Amino acid sequence: MPALLGGALRSLQRPSLAGLRLACSLAPGPGMQTAVVRCVPGEAKMTISFELDGGHRRLEREQSECLRAALARIANNVLKAQTRPKKGRKAAAAAQAQAQATAPDVSLHLGEEAVPGDTRNAEAWQDGAVLQVGEGRYQVQRNPPTVTRLELPASILAGFPVCPQVQIEFGQPAESRFEWLREAVGTGTCTWEPAASGRVFTPGNSLIGSKLKLRCSPGDGSRFGPAAELQSAGVVEAGPGVCTFDSRHLFTQEAAAEALLRVVSYNILADVYAQTELSKTSLYPYCAQYALHADYRQNLIKKELSGYHADILCLQEVDKSVFTDSLSPAMDAFGYHGLFRIKEKQHEGLATFFRASKYRLLSQHDVTFSEALASDPLHTDLLQKVSANPNVKEKVLQRSTALQVCVLQSLEDSSRKVCIGNTHLYWHPKGGHIRLIQIAIAFRHLHQIISEMYPNTPIIFCGDFNSTPTSGLYDFVTRGSISTDHQDWSSNGEEEQCRMSLTHSFKLISACGEPTYTNYVGGFQGCLDYIFMDVNMFEVAQVIPFPTHEEITCHLALPSVSHPSDHIALVCDLQWK
Repeated sequence: MPALLGGALRSLQRPSLAGLRLACSLAPGPGMQTAVVRCVPGEAKMTISFELDGGHRRLEREQSECLRAALARIANNVLKAQTRPKKGRKAAAAAQAQAQATAPDVSLHLGEEAVPGDTRNAEAWQDGAVLQVGEGRYQVQRNPPTVTRLELPASILAGFPVCPQVQIEFGQPAESRFEWLREAVGTGTCTWEPAASGRVFTPGNSLIGSKLKLRCSPGDGSRFGPAAELQSAGVVEAGPGVCTFDSRHLFTQEAAAEALLRVVSYNILADVYAQTELSKTSLYPYCAQYALHADYRQNLIKKELSGYHADILCLQEVDKSVFTDSLSPAMDAFGYHGLFRIKEKQHEGLATFFRASKYRLLSQHDVTFSEALASDPLHTDLLQKVSANPNVKEKVLQRSTALQVCVLQSLEDSSRKVCIGNTHLYWHPKGGHIRLIQIAIAFRHLHQIISEMYPNTPIIFCGDFNSTPTSGLYDFVTRGSISTDHQDWSSNGEEEQCRMSLTHSFKLISACGEPTYTNYVGGFQGCLDYIFMDVNMFEVAQVIPFPTHEEITCHLALPSVSHPSDHIALVCDLQWK
């Protein structure tokens, strides 16, 4: 079992810069060191940081304070450092040294002129100014690009992309430099050798057993700030070998052409569910426990998603922390923008990513079904029908099921807009009637967006609908109507029946057809996931083949050491008509 389970993330965070190893990338003048000044409009305080006599000095001052007071404080701090009794110094000698010590001359120059002492700090500390502290000279860097957070995954596997989490103030990761180093083994001393450059690094098998170090020089497009270094908590470990998605990547080695839209829908299995005792002992007892750990599964998920080169990815069961700390940084590095909608009662939710070089976001229209039903006049008549059975009404209003909606516009052809829906409907096997009500709310919401804001815009509706092709929900979606006598209205018995006739105006089909299964666990195999497309605007150009049954079952069921979820991703290319 990999030793990743006890590994903790290594993190470097502001406010203190002391944790960062500074290596100035903005070359100061000859013989000068660097003084970093952080002074942000609207904030009351500013900081001045520099190295002196082998120690780090960091002063926090009011922006409104006059320069004279700040310089005096610097001089006083230097004097205190110089007269502080050294270890082993006799008391008499220490007292004499203190009595003879004088504060150094401290001044700030801009060009050839000294900055007047009555100048406010906010105006005095300009980029390129020179701070004189005794004989030492420091070139001021005001608000340089600065790494405020740098993290590496706890688990690093050979053959899988490593995507650091990086946050930069006054700069952008895309404008920054990333250098990867490997620990040199067998040298007798801790030395580091260059391994690669770039924001994303995929270590090869030759690095198994080695630690990695990342050096990030933050940039803003015109300059680089102080570099930050971070060493991996553990070593590079061997990967699982062939994964279920490797053969699928052969069909998606390049991004889809402009006239095509590659869409992925994928329930990635939330860690909040995978790590329960029920999951380990009952739901997935066949899966090695280390393979259920989020750190391990994120390696597989990021490699799988990046290898599809999709335009739009709709994900379900995304932990909030996974989105923030893992998926979002990784997908940003791969060229995607991401949106997240959490379920109010859970720690997981929905995530939609779109390729930033191909689409831009026009608007978002997320809703929680229970809230929409209870408060939106659009659903007044539906609420009245649901209220006819208090048991049904209570169950619907207790659910935190959400619908994530975003409208995207092509950067190549502004006339091409698409409305993307992403959802994960109520899970219970006997909850068909609840899912019908939820999907009815979804269609009304989508229709309102299209009719009032984006006329003639097609929809693509993705998700885990927890409904098989024989269900009432599938009939309703693909046929446009469902009658009062459908058996799913009494899916949980007569006490919860809530019969009604429903219609919607969209013309939708399942782009990936009706696979034998999209969810394969020990106790259930069935098709629950779909990419529904508007047949008036799209036709299917390609459906990426599923893994073979042998690949799915080589470890009995899903998830496994070679597949990160209990679901299988749907991937297809849609052609604009």
